[in-house]
Amino acid sequence: MNRNVWASKLYYRMCCLVLFYVAAAAAFNGYFNKRHFNETGTFGAYPDHRFETMLDGTAARPYVYRQMLPMLANWIDLHIPEQTKDRLFSATAHDGKPFREHLFSTSVAQSREYFLRYFFIWGADFLFVWISICAMYLVGKSAGYSPPIAALAAIILALLLPFFMTAGGYFYDYPELAFLALAVWMALKFDWWWLIPVVALATWNKESFLLFIPTLYPLLRQRSSRIKALAGTGTLGLTCAAVYYSLRLRFRHNPGGTVIWNDQITSLFHPSNLLTHDTTYGIPILSSYNPLTLVLIGWTVWRGWRCLPRPIQRHAQLAAVINLPLYLLFCVSGELRDLSLLYIALLLLLGANLTAWANVQTKNPTLTSE
Repeated sequence: MNRNVWASKLYYRMCCLVLFYVAAAAAFNGYFNKRHFNETGTFGAYPDHRFETMLDGTAARPYVYRQMLPMLANWIDLHIPEQTKDRLFSATAHDGKPFREHLFSTSVAQSREYFLRYFFIWGADFLFVWISICAMYLVGKSAGYSPPIAALAAIILALLLPFFMTAGGYFYDYPELAFLALAVWMALKFDWWWLIPVVALATWNKESFLLFIPTLYPLLRQRSSRIKALAGTGTLGLTCAAVYYSLRLRFRHNPGGTVIWNDQITSLFHPSNLLTHDTTYGIPILSSYNPLTLVLIGWTVWRGWRCLPRPIQRHAQLAAVINLPLYLLFCVSGELRDLSLLYIALLLLLGANLTAWANVQTKNPTLTSE
């Protein structure tokens, strides 16, 4: 490879990593400032799935099933010597104040019992925001978009996610996005057995990932025969089911149930639900479920759908068939984050629209050379 070409590729990749890091920091800040991790002392902390109960394994079902980060945090906390934890807890910044006070404001985050696990989940969650943007960029490139378009679409979706978190997000939301993007990218580029550890971790993070597995079939099918694609989809589904079943057994005595019934069909179109307000990125704004957002999403779908490859269209259709009924029956009214199985479809629709926009600008330049 020519040295100039290699240097150019290295430069752009480093620039992308830095740009994705900055975008991840902004997106994470927009999400975290809403309700932190839903711990005691934050606005609207729900007693059945507070941060402390998620770590202690006493939260209500189905929230308690989302155990990847809590279990990892508990494992790290268990294996670090108490003397080391004491030194970390008492570490001070340059102004003499405890270092933890510069990062977190709630009493739970600064308590001796939880501070280390809180810090771990805080750092891991930000890392997953960064990973999700990188993974979405890879999805866009694998779908045929140019690197600039793939990068811009990934950043846009990551920055939009805090707006979709009308009632406040959870620490498993960005890991979910990362796993969704990784699964689609790997389905486009690799044989299905490479996805086994990814889907197992994704289900450990959030049990609803099991429902995403059927949407991978059209992507697997384009690289293999029908029988192999069906076998791969079935095996991935069984992997998710095994992880989910083990979590159900472990927390079978917790209060709550498999799902939470929220029949919102009659409330979705009530005028009061279309004009609720929220604060995102520190700015008071209408919540994501409002007429303008719905029109823009519909317009994005209408303009970009015909540009999507057939396997991506089938993926999006399956995701819609699975996610929309579940959203109407079991999810919080007006919270668009519950349409997470459609995130990657939205990402690729954004890429399609950005590509069309770039093509129009190329054909109709506004600057001319002398």
